[in-house]
Formats: sequence, structure tokens, C-alpha cells
Amino acid sequence: MPLHLTKIAFRSESPATLRTWLEGHAEEARLTTRYLPKRIEELAGGSLFWIHGHQLVGRSPILGFQETGQGRYWIRLEPRLIPVRALPKRAHQGWRYLEDKDAPADLGSGEANDLDAMSPKLLGELSRLGLL
Repeated sequence: MPLHLTKIAFRSESPATLRTWLEGHAEEARLTTRYLPKRIEELAGGSLFWIHGHQLVGRSPILGFQETGQGRYWIRLEPRLIPVRALPKRAHQGWRYLEDKDAPADLGSGEANDLDAMSPKLLGELSRLGLL
């Protein structure tokens, strides 16, 4: 079972704007990080789960890691956002590990379109009540 990362969707107004940013990259999206994860081997086949509005809203499969040549690293991602069942998650700086057993399940295609239309606040409240 792969290991995953979580990260805040910084400067993203909604999951839809995050999806637009990711899909705007032809072959891969990259995030810069100062430190290479210590558990890098376990991240093979894993995903980066995005936090928006204090909940996990989607994931992007991790393609790998690459040194930038400036003492930093890129987290290379597939340029797509796979919607997941909303799961409450506190905001944090940088990235954190997420065990596969704790990762939310992917949503079906019909469910994803309905959730994109809802505000993050409403999604959070429905998730908190256990309705999503």
C-alpha cells in the first residue's frame, strides 16, 4: 500500500480553480519543496491529497521527485485532480504523510460534478454532519 502526502491548495479559490491550474500543465505539474521526503520509496504509486476549506477534496498522483539544482526539490504530479470523498483535515504548513488506510475514497464522475457546484463552506458542513 502506497503512502500519500497532504498539502493545502494555497491560493486556490475552489476545487474547480485547483483543477484548472493542474490541467493547465501539459505533461506534469510541479510543486517546490525545501526538503526531500525521508519516506520517498513508500511514496511510489501514491498521491498528493489537496486540502481546501479544511477538508481533503481531491488528489493528484505523484510521478516522482526531482532536484531543482538550487537546493530544493520538485514534487512532480500528474496534471489532474481526482475528486475524493470530502474528509475533514486541519490546515498545516508544507506537506504531511497520509497512510493509505486513512485516505478517502475517490468519487464517481457524477458525484464530482455535483460537489464542484457547492461552496467549500457548505461542503465542510455536510461533511461534518456525515452527509457526504
